[in-house]
Amino acid sequence: MDKTFEIFLACAPGLEPVLVAEAKSLGFGPLKPEQGGVSFQGGWPEVARANLELRGAARVLARIGGFPAVHLAQLDKRSRKFPWGDILRPDVPVKVEALSRKSKIYHAGAAKQRIERAITEELGAPLADDGVRILARIEDNIVSFSVDTSGQPLHRRGLKQAVSKAPMRETLASLFLRACGYDGVEPVLDPMCGSGTFPIEAAEIAAGLLPGRARAFDFERLAVFAPADLKGLKRQEPLRAPTSLYYGSDRDAGAIRFASENAERAGVTDWTRFECRPVSELERPDGPPGLVMVNPPYGARIGEKGPLHALHASLGSVLKERFQGWRVGIITTEPGLAKATGLRFLPTGAPVAHGSLKVKLYRTEPL
Repeated sequence: MDKTFEIFLACAPGLEPVLVAEAKSLGFGPLKPEQGGVSFQGGWPEVARANLELRGAARVLARIGGFPAVHLAQLDKRSRKFPWGDILRPDVPVKVEALSRKSKIYHAGAAKQRIERAITEELGAPLADDGVRILARIEDNIVSFSVDTSGQPLHRRGLKQAVSKAPMRETLASLFLRACGYDGVEPVLDPMCGSGTFPIEAAEIAAGLLPGRARAFDFERLAVFAPADLKGLKRQEPLRAPTSLYYGSDRDAGAIRFASENAERAGVTDWTRFECRPVSELERPDGPPGLVMVNPPYGARIGEKGPLHALHASLGSVLKERFQGWRVGIITTEPGLAKATGLRFLPTGAPVAHGSLKVKLYRTEPL
């Protein structure tokens, strides 16, 4: 448990600086941004804490070591000498994935087979599709091994069972909230909330609930962990009672039902409010201004682009008329749809990978 190594926090490309800010706020570091994530030096306790506490990371990879190799026989020999038993358990299955770039060992499939054979014959661990993932990267004739310590992607938190069309992943939602300056104190409202991701995420942040409190992780299946190591880490209770409320509305009654059920499973019913209403009937909540956070339909995601311009224009009109003092964050693939709102946006950042699409966050100052 005392050994340190490089830990890689994967995230959607384009959101690396926001993940750096979150990881720094939780005491991880020094942090090094990379393409598609952030790395830092740490040990197995940091691996556990990163999985449990980080809201924006998609996966946590432990870079456990490697060696040079220029042909398959050398890869086979050195893979057999690698100390797999220090990390893996012989009774837990593994799954090996290999990638080769700019190396004399160019056949990734053959490399995968050699590594699998080394683990199964030297350690005794079986192979299985649901096994702990070992990622082998061969680049410039250097073999590097990583363990996927998360297992299921971290947006699968075990709480959101009811899902509407084209949902926003919780990991993305948390980073977009942070990018909009959400501080865990102000109210948040989503007028097209679908299954409730933004209001529920905001409420969990405000309550200090751990994102990983209700799920299992693959680091729990490693030889370096015992159940006692997690004692006290997997806290289920909120740290504090939020001082604001978190609102969601949608014209789809089914979506509102899903959102309410998801909020109940997440334990944030006391701090969330969901209503079935169209954007044209949106009302400003009582109390101080906050953040309107919305992932509205865009052509490639839900429907045709034509009618969506009118929807965005209506949204912008309502917000300008009724939400003075509130900030707005809108996520879309289409600059034209953002422009249709008539809102004045700050300069946009890099595009963000959202499934097969590229989206951008459009932010305003207080209206």
